Amino acid sequence: MSIHSDLGGGLPSLRNTAFMGSYLESLTLVERLHRLLLDVIKDEFERVGVLEINAVQALLLFNIGENEVTAGELKTRGYYQGSNVSYNLKKLVEMGYMHHQRCEIDRRSVRVRLTEKGRKVRDVVAKLFAGHAEGLQSRGVVDLSGIEDITAALRRIERYWADQIRYIY
Repeated sequence: MSIHSDLGGGLPSLRNTAFMGSYLESLTLVERLHRLLLDVIKDEFERVGVLEINAVQALLLFNIGENEVTAGELKTRGYYQGSNVSYNLKKLVEMGYMHHQRCEIDRRSVRVRLTEKGRKVRDVVAKLFAGHAEGLQSRGVVDLSGIEDITAALRRIERYWADQIRYIY
């Protein structure tokens, strides 16, 4: 279906066409921002000389933080796809960035937490993000109110999409 037609076969209203264009642009921006974020993280790790992990793995370490989690919990929280998170957790354990331990209750499940080496990576990402937050504000890119508005809008879209998955399909 294109933005020039709808399910009823008629043309959408001018208002809906304008909204659809803006919606598609925002989707493109979300995708582009995620790729740029990974590039920024990759560049920072190249700058500090940490080359054995990739940006996705560094972000995974940041998101785990001080928590002890399973791959399933990370997937449920919406951070990662199942096979992607399992692969990256396995690699991070092999490289010494994470500890892993079988769950006492469900022996099929493995819980992971950061090692000291993993916490150092997490700290690099946290420092990078803190610098971004400061730069966004000091350069007038976005203020607290603006970032709160963006976050609130993205949360509403997230809830809408989640509802589509739960109730439509």
